Amino acid sequence: MKDDNMQFTLTNNGEGTISLRKFLIEVGVSKRLIARIKQGEGQVRVNQKNEYWDYQLIDGDEVVLTLPEEPDNDAIHASDEPLNIVFEDENWLVVDKPAGMVTVPGPSNEDTTLVNRVKGHLIATGSSSLVPHVITRLDRFTSGLVLLAKHGFAHSLIAAQLSNGQLEKSYLAIVAGDVKSDQGDIKEPIGKKEGEIRRSVMAEGKASETTYKVVTRFPDYTLVDVKLVTGRTHQIRVHFDFIHHALVGDELYDGPMDKGIERQALHAAKLSFEDPFTGKKLAFESELPDDMARLLK
Repeated sequence: MKDDNMQFTLTNNGEGTISLRKFLIEVGVSKRLIARIKQGEGQVRVNQKNEYWDYQLIDGDEVVLTLPEEPDNDAIHASDEPLNIVFEDENWLVVDKPAGMVTVPGPSNEDTTLVNRVKGHLIATGSSSLVPHVITRLDRFTSGLVLLAKHGFAHSLIAAQLSNGQLEKSYLAIVAGDVKSDQGDIKEPIGKKEGEIRRSVMAEGKASETTYKVVTRFPDYTLVDVKLVTGRTHQIRVHFDFIHHALVGDELYDGPMDKGIERQALHAAKLSFEDPFTGKKLAFESELPDDMARLLK
């Protein structure tokens, strides 16, 4: 194998035995990638030995994949602007994003987004892969935790947890009025009319589900803990507007703008997932930023 390849270690933590091929599929390795490895575009070793695909793994066995490096994307510029890094290892990066920072480059900002800054960080730290993969994207004016994969292979492994809900995200939101129910489950389809930024609940929209629990009630608004079952654009903002409790500071969805905050009062406060490389659970928390914390005093 060439020296410019990347190596990844996966640990089998299951009871009993499982074939090498089945183990790789269960942790998220695609059948297409397995086929490419069989054709010579990579290598798989078990406990530093070459083994057949039907080799039976036992608890604690280490599987090492060697894959070609991911080519750099020159269209993404690197930025040396600061990042608030909560966690980093060879596969993952968790960043606490402030409100106002754009997550991914676009026509309005191609140089100083979160992704640009992460690329600059990867270059500065000598990373072998320079393509950041955003796993949990946030709106520009939503603050809090963002998970990024540092290479495409990690992105592919975490995809299953995104779809089955094993990757857990919870938000703190300050919403208008007195939310009467201590907890609730909002199941309403969300869609968008062509040419509009704003989303709406509409019959032809995509199935969407948001759960919440009331944390504290105040005279004019309510602090709620929110979890997304699905992940539609603006989902929390749309669903709370639909139940007549728009987020405080959310001008787009007609939230109250006279409470002392000039952006939607929404913060990605908790994030947890099972690291597919080690089988260990990783969990992170972020404190409320000052502009939201002031409303709760």
